[in-house]
Amino acid sequence: MTHPVLDTWHNLVQTRNARGLRELLADEVVFHSPVVHTPQAGKAVTTQYLAAAFQVFFNASFRYVREVVGPHDAVLEFQVEIDGITVNGVDMLCWNDEGRITDFKVMIRPLKAINLIHQKMAAMLQANQ
Repeated sequence: MTHPVLDTWHNLVQTRNARGLRELLADEVVFHSPVVHTPQAGKAVTTQYLAAAFQVFFNASFRYVREVVGPHDAVLEFQVEIDGITVNGVDMLCWNDEGRITDFKVMIRPLKAINLIHQKMAAMLQANQ
């Protein structure tokens, strides 16, 4: 089962096109980071986090290995190697009737991968300020 929201998301990931997030994210989107306790609300901050993730995560080894899709949500399991560390995680997406993502949650394992992602995302977000 596929959905236009997921088709758009996969296209953005494949082309590493962070500019396409403007059309895909709802204004009220909430982003849940694996390393930041407080949910980040709003399109601007979610775009910042996801644009940084495009640079940190989406290398040649990145791939989605499993998808569970419902009418308004999906869980996408991914795997990627970064600096010799295998990162395994899930992107959990919810979208509205207009086809805009309203909630985006990322979960990562193992602990070594979380620490690496925390370091790389912090550096990327600071560089983009």
